Amino acid sequence: MSDERLTFRSKRIVQADSPAIDASGNSLWTGQYYNEGVDNDYFDKLKEECGVFGVYGHSEASALSFYGLHALQHRGEESAGICTSDGKNFYYHRDMGLVKEVFDNERIKYLQGPAAIGHVRYSTSGASKLQNAQPLVFKYKGGDLAIATNGNIVNAPEIRAELEELGSIFQTTSDTEVVIHLIARSKQKNINDAVKEALQRIVGGFAFLILVNDRLFVAQDAHGLRPLAIGRLDGAYVFASETCAFETIGATYERDLRPGELLIIDEKGMTEDRFAPLQQRSLCAMEFIYFSRPDSDIDEINLHSARKRMGRQLAMEAFVDADIVTGVPDSSISAAIGFAEQTGIPYELGMIKNRYTGRTFIQPSQELRERGVKMKLSAVRKVVEGKRVVMIDDSIVRGTTSLRIVNMLREAGAKEVHVRISSPPYKNPCFYGIDTPDRKDLIAHERTVEEIRIAINADSLHFLTKEGLLEAIGRTPDEFNRGMCTACFDNNYPTALSEEMEAVGCGTC
Repeated sequence: MSDERLTFRSKRIVQADSPAIDASGNSLWTGQYYNEGVDNDYFDKLKEECGVFGVYGHSEASALSFYGLHALQHRGEESAGICTSDGKNFYYHRDMGLVKEVFDNERIKYLQGPAAIGHVRYSTSGASKLQNAQPLVFKYKGGDLAIATNGNIVNAPEIRAELEELGSIFQTTSDTEVVIHLIARSKQKNINDAVKEALQRIVGGFAFLILVNDRLFVAQDAHGLRPLAIGRLDGAYVFASETCAFETIGATYERDLRPGELLIIDEKGMTEDRFAPLQQRSLCAMEFIYFSRPDSDIDEINLHSARKRMGRQLAMEAFVDADIVTGVPDSSISAAIGFAEQTGIPYELGMIKNRYTGRTFIQPSQELRERGVKMKLSAVRKVVEGKRVVMIDDSIVRGTTSLRIVNMLREAGAKEVHVRISSPPYKNPCFYGIDTPDRKDLIAHERTVEEIRIAINADSLHFLTKEGLLEAIGRTPDEFNRGMCTACFDNNYPTALSEEMEAVGCGTC
């Protein structure tokens, strides 16, 4: 029913017979273009998870999904997809690339029906291929079924092996597909019970939108690790990973999904159910620190305001006398403003982010390639030159980016560079939908703060304490960890993990 060909649109390249070489016969680069791997090397930030968006009961469901996914684009830039239902038939399209590249007016018009689910993806489980782009769409004995997910299923390998022994043939390498098979193989007499049974088998952090011909299922894991909000628009129900998507389409926020909750939406309205008992809430702390857009709210807490409080708390914990405060664009700007307001040190735009880098196919020298960080981030020389600079960032992963940014500020004339991080040291990998390195590759795993300071060439370094972070976010003090998962900081995971996961960590979870 859809055209799912993988379009290359300026991504196609001609592979030379040999790598480019200079006059002395030395290789200039080993990949197909000179900055290949920049995203994974020069910028070792945590990768956004995924974003989901759903509509039920609106005549323009596909167009609303397009705008909603565009608002969630920061959560996944690898692929995008939308599946709609008119009550009898499915219409879907997905492709590799950004939302605005994958969809146009013709495709949106093709996606008929008042119900839709959409997805933007950054691969955490499963390879970066079109077959893993979501929503995943299948036919089974009960009709059509599509699923869109944000998160990761920890016990997917065990379930997959069990299902393959029983004869299941998987079409993708995505962990999400196990849910489809569990639903399809269920002995339950109706789809509602089959979905509930499938959800009870899986462990991890997830937010699901599951569409069948005549209804939509919405579910969040038992710990509430992955965010999902409910809204209303012109009588229709809308669902999104972040409330910024509601602002884009003009919807009204109603509430956040509850851990272990299962919603069933059909022509009669919305039925609230549960597939798991209420457990300790453990919403990912990195949503507040880094992932979510600053204009989004979680539990009615605005992200920009929370990050400003983190910056204020950081200033109280680790004041340093300096001339200017600057934040690493974009996620650290709010914390930098808070730090500046608390200390009275002026906030300045000391760094500029180039948003139009893309992939570059010119053939520079190796020296220029090593300076590839400046393609995406530049220091404002006249602002930092001769100044004692406080550089605010939200986290340090491997440390390579922090080193390059500190050196870039020094090259621009900064007299001192004091680094302040608006989160605790990131010591442990995530298994719930964030792409993180193995534990051994995290710079804070086995290094002291002083050792990290030396490694990134900073004059001083301080991380926000976990207690300061929780206080700044401000969720209810009546719950453990204020209802948040801080495993990446304290190794306290809310779900059971395999021995291999606990020992090594996984960069492709």
